[in-house]
Amino acid sequence: MKTRINPEDVFRIVDKHNNSQGAIISILEDVQATYNYLPEAALRIVASRTSHSLVDLFGVATFYRSFSLEPRGKHIASVCMGTACHVRGSRQVLKSFEDNLRVKAGGTSTDGEFSLSTVNCVGACALGPVAVVDGDYYRNVKDGDVSGILDRASRIDGALKMTDDERVFAVSVSCPSCNRSLLNDEHLLDGHPMIRVTASFGRKHGWIRLSSLYGDYRIQSEYAIPKGVVVHFFCPRCHAELRSGRLCPDCDAPTILLLVRGGGTIQLCSRSGCKQHFLDLGG
Repeated sequence: MKTRINPEDVFRIVDKHNNSQGAIISILEDVQATYNYLPEAALRIVASRTSHSLVDLFGVATFYRSFSLEPRGKHIASVCMGTACHVRGSRQVLKSFEDNLRVKAGGTSTDGEFSLSTVNCVGACALGPVAVVDGDYYRNVKDGDVSGILDRASRIDGALKMTDDERVFAVSVSCPSCNRSLLNDEHLLDGHPMIRVTASFGRKHGWIRLSSLYGDYRIQSEYAIPKGVVVHFFCPRCHAELRSGRLCPDCDAPTILLLVRGGGTIQLCSRSGCKQHFLDLGG
């Protein structure tokens, strides 16, 4: 079911970015953060208030994998239907997902919580049947396991969790390209999972962990990052670059884009030492 849009919300988004560099990308990012996809009605409004045609906007939306022209759930569930998984019963596992979510593969549940898809192979043939939910792999899945898997994904969603300090709160973020969670439960900071991404600068390429507390600038990294260096950030799961169309207003470095689970975006300056952060909950 398509989302009904409020034209005034789209007007405000366009007016906020229309005179900035990389405006179209930023406008579409904010529209998607508001509606969780790019509704055609919203694109028509954007086209009417900018110098871009509807064809131009569809071209951008289909070129970048982070954009979606169809509603998608807060959670992404996939069932492997490759040969190894198929012979171990993945078809029954898929049916259990469809029954629990009341949606066929390729669709999104009516409450907008889950999108369900099938994949040909996830590279874990010895572990089949395999299901992947928000980037977490579940092996040897039986149809009776599915409801528990879905419950776990719903429980750990938590778009925003308050800490004892009201100025600092935990955020749950995902990749804008594959929608998989970027939180790493194996590494905690003040009791909260850290954000795990891949970083590249100069000839260095390795992991970096960021605090998931908004307003906290602590990081851990495989390599020491000199102050002032611009770092490229990538999703460790789909390897897409986490780059926004905006520039930092303080230092003109590119900003990186993370999706806030439950709606909204966070953008962080990619220059080491710069503390510019932007939180937009799409309200």
